[in-house]
Amino acid sequence: MASLWQRFSLIFKSKASKVLDRAENPTETLDYSYEQMLTQLQNVKRGVADVVTAKKRLELQTQSIEQNVVKLETQARQAVAANREDLARQALERKAVAQQQLQGLDAQVQQLQHQQESLIASQQQLETRIESFRSEKEVIKAQYSAAQAQVKIGEAATGIGKGMEDTGMAIQRARDKTEELQARASAIDELTSTGALEDVGDNRSQLDRELAQISATSQVDSELAKLKAEVGSGDGAKQIEAGAAPPPEPEQEQAQPEQPQQQSS
Repeated sequence: MASLWQRFSLIFKSKASKVLDRAENPTETLDYSYEQMLTQLQNVKRGVADVVTAKKRLELQTQSIEQNVVKLETQARQAVAANREDLARQALERKAVAQQQLQGLDAQVQQLQHQQESLIASQQQLETRIESFRSEKEVIKAQYSAAQAQVKIGEAATGIGKGMEDTGMAIQRARDKTEELQARASAIDELTSTGALEDVGDNRSQLDRELAQISATSQVDSELAKLKAEVGSGDGAKQIEAGAAPPPEPEQEQAQPEQPQQQSS
């Protein structure tokens, strides 16, 4: 059961990794990382400001206690001068407590000073790193954009891109349909020329059409024979075959014999 769960977890992680890899945009990732570094820099600067503020507060408190020490020492002197040893003792006791507070404050101020220096050094290192990352980020983004454009141009030129694949399939489908229509048109012409394809508007049977064809052929033969009889054979036929002018009308043929008689008289 544990082995099965491990395999399932491994498969899920590998699938998720592939999905995330396809969805990841390097330029967006770089910009986001740069923004995160800027946020860290702001946090460091805010930390430096907080340390400096705390140190300044302790320094002001130290100055106030130092002034109180001076005041207590003055009061002790005045009490001794007035033969009030009890008041002088109280003033000196308060002075001792104040001096102890000063020692503790000095240690805290020194500690805050070290923290401030450490944070400032970290801030400077982070600023240097951010500036270097920003320059490198812009270079990588430019290289990525150039590579992406080069890939798109290459895909468009070779036709291996996703959009070009669809275009190539559309062209192939258009070619197939064109060839199919051309083949269909050729088949219709062939069937029409051989008479195998009947006219849709002709409701006659095959026998009626053949008889009509025979009748038309006979009529043509009859008319041709009639024309031959009218025109005659010999020179007239040769002239017709040669494309010469047609023979004269019958009235003209009758008028020609009359001319020699007029000449003889």
